[in-house]
Amino acid sequence: MYRFLLTSRWLGGTVVAVLAVVVCLFLGSWQLSRFEDQVNRHQDAVRSADAATSGAAVPFAELLPDPQARVTTETVGRTVTLTGRYDPAHQLLVPNRTVDGKQGYYVLTPLCPGEGRCVAVVRGWAPGQATGRTAPEVGTDPVTVTGRLQAPENSGSNGAVAGGLPVGQLGTISPAALVNVVPDVGYDGWVAADTVPAGLSAVPTVQPEGGNGLSLRAFQNLGYTLEWFVFGGFVVFMWFRLARREAENARDRALGLDPVTD
Repeated sequence: MYRFLLTSRWLGGTVVAVLAVVVCLFLGSWQLSRFEDQVNRHQDAVRSADAATSGAAVPFAELLPDPQARVTTETVGRTVTLTGRYDPAHQLLVPNRTVDGKQGYYVLTPLCPGEGRCVAVVRGWAPGQATGRTAPEVGTDPVTVTGRLQAPENSGSNGAVAGGLPVGQLGTISPAALVNVVPDVGYDGWVAADTVPAGLSAVPTVQPEGGNGLSLRAFQNLGYTLEWFVFGGFVVFMWFRLARREAENARDRALGLDPVTD
C-alpha cells in the first residue's frame, strides 16, 4: 500500500519536506537562542543594578568626570555623592512622572559646585498635577547630596515630552532640554536624591528604555520561535496527511473502488 513512497515523485517530495522541517527547526532554534541571550542580558543588568545600589557611594565626578562622559547600563543606579549649592532660581517641575503606579511630578533643582557645571538633582516626587504647584523652598548653604545616578530621558519614555509646557516645567530631563532653561547644566546624567524634603518621595532608579536587556524585541524573537516550530509541525502534518490519502486511494484502486468518470 505504501510502495508509492518509493516513486521519484514521493521521494522528491519527502526530501523537500525534510529540508523544510530542518530549516524551520534551525530558524526556530536561532530565534530561541536570541531570546535567551536577551533574557541573560536582562538578568545580568538586574544583578548589576542591585550590586550598584548596594555598593558604596562614589563621587559624582568619578562616574561623569566631564560633560562628554555618558551614563551606561553599568553606571545607572550607582550611588553617588556631590557637594555644592542648590540654585533656587532655576527649580523646575517635571510633570507626568509615575511612581508606584501613581501620576505626579518631579522636583528638579540644579546643584552647583564651586567650579564646573551644575548637576540636575531631582529632590523628590509628589503626586498630582504640576500645574499650579511650587517647588519646596531650598537654602543656598553648601550641602552634600547622596543619590542614585540616572540616565537622561528620551522623548516619549516615562512620560517625557518634547515641549509645550508652561514656564517653570520641564518635559524631558536631558542635556538638550536643560540647556534651554537652566544655565551651566551640562552633564549627561542626573541624580535622584535619597534624602527628600517633607511631602516628597524618593524617585526610584529608572533604567533607560531597553537598557535592561529585555525589551519588546525579545518577545518578538520568542514569537518568531513559536512560528517557525509551528511551520515545521505543519509540514510534517501535511506530509502524513497526503501520504495517508495516497495510501487510501491506492487501497481503493486495489479493491476496484475507483469512481467511474465519463
